[in-house]
Amino acid sequence: MIATTGTTTTGIARFSLTSADPSRFARFYIGLLGFTPAIAYRVDASIYGATGMATVQRLRLGAQEIELVGFDTPGAPYPPDSTSHDRWFQHLALVTTDIAAAYARLTTTADWDAITAGSRPVQLPQSSGGVTAFKFRDPEGHPLELLEFPAGGAPSHWANSSAIGPCIGIDHSAIVVTDTDASIAFYEGFGLAVGNRSRNHGPEQQALDGVSDVAVDVTALSHDGATPHLELLAYATPAVRGGTSGPADIACTRSVLTDADAGQPARILIDPDGHRVILTG
Repeated sequence: MIATTGTTTTGIARFSLTSADPSRFARFYIGLLGFTPAIAYRVDASIYGATGMATVQRLRLGAQEIELVGFDTPGAPYPPDSTSHDRWFQHLALVTTDIAAAYARLTTTADWDAITAGSRPVQLPQSSGGVTAFKFRDPEGHPLELLEFPAGGAPSHWANSSAIGPCIGIDHSAIVVTDTDASIAFYEGFGLAVGNRSRNHGPEQQALDGVSDVAVDVTALSHDGATPHLELLAYATPAVRGGTSGPADIACTRSVLTDADAGQPARILIDPDGHRVILTG
């Protein structure tokens, strides 16, 4: 359902990715990206809006967490012709201390696909944050981004991190939206607030996203500047491709927010563009 606003949340607990085989899939995140395994368990799939049962494998990277959810009644695979401007797009941005080292580790296997043109990291101009980044898809098609902040330009929580790299944590998850104001209104209703805003364009952004003629308005949303945060991607060009994913489809990624009222049962919500949000105590 599309939720009414007014529920206070205190942070993003984790991001939830659908997987055809969580235990096998976890090896990619552990071996190449530096995640460590946490708990694994079985759960009623209804908490995700699906039917039957599901297997959940949680993984940690630094202080952040993801979960890989495999449904006994599987949904559709990730659409093979997906782009960076699809309405169902949601990526995770992984902070690196050395993007060259992280990229070199990634290239030890062919079990992924590049999104970024030229299959190499791209440095964005200062107007777009000056970061160096590389976008790619994991073995099941989920989009990911390696991210390195410019020297002296990392936020304090990353500059002071004691995590061992090259990947040290999850900075944000970015979702494609068709109406920034409508999405801001939705997420503000759960306690997130607007932070930095920019319009990213030019040859570097085109290379990063792997599409031509890119102009994308980026809006950061967070709980008092906390990490991880959300970013809204509103593409002026090219046009956003329509469509949404079902709850058990591989393309369905969920943002799990911590409900300020710990006594409330878990609830699954849908934002104006079909992205799923879970509120949990």
